[in-house]
Amino acid sequence: MSAIYILWLRELKRYIRSKAQIMASLGQPLLYLLALGFGFGPVFQKAGNGDYRQFLSPGIISMSILFTSIFSGIAMLWDRQFGFLKETLVAPVPRIQIMLGRTLGGATVAVIQATLVFVACLLVGFRPVHWSSIPLAFLFMMLIALVFASLGTALGSILQDMQGFQLIMNFMVLPIYFLSGALYPLTNLSKPMTVITRLDPLSYGVDALRNILSGITHFPLITDFALLCGVAVIFLSLGAWLFSRIQL
Repeated sequence: MSAIYILWLRELKRYIRSKAQIMASLGQPLLYLLALGFGFGPVFQKAGNGDYRQFLSPGIISMSILFTSIFSGIAMLWDRQFGFLKETLVAPVPRIQIMLGRTLGGATVAVIQATLVFVACLLVGFRPVHWSSIPLAFLFMMLIALVFASLGTALGSILQDMQGFQLIMNFMVLPIYFLSGALYPLTNLSKPMTVITRLDPLSYGVDALRNILSGITHFPLITDFALLCGVAVIFLSLGAWLFSRIQL
């Protein structure tokens, strides 16, 4: 358990020291909030769907969690390149503890980043329907972060160099986000799009946060929770298996 704590703490320290990373990771969410929130807001309101900022903000928070948690796993490539991963793997501790420490650290960093984005949402006019529900929202944020930090660890375990980074970004991370319903309602979609969005695990995370923070829902909250827990178990198991097979 000490190995898990040490690696968890290392991920937090690396994030805190990287002030440039903190500012850079806030840039894209702020751009979406300002450009889309105020740009599409009048159109969304005229369509009778209410304030677009209330609809969009949970999706932007989910986007921050997705990108930060996925990239925390892919950052394993840097550790591989500079030799830290080799030093970690030769330590006399089970690899499952190393994997859990990295994954939990990445998930925690993603939740911290999402908290900063949540504050930014408040500054641009977003207001939760019930302030008392915020702790439940953070529970779902951690669950979403755990799902995608586990996926990031799995990806980082099979990638050998940074050349595969753009491939992962363009063909996995961006589709996961844009097909999750973070920017648009999931109602009245075509049948193929409905199937695709229901296969996207982030759809259930976005829906849960939107339900809790904005009172807008598409799936029952218990369905969101059950599916996120199931996917988390699958990705954790996959990440642990792939991490155990790393050869240096």
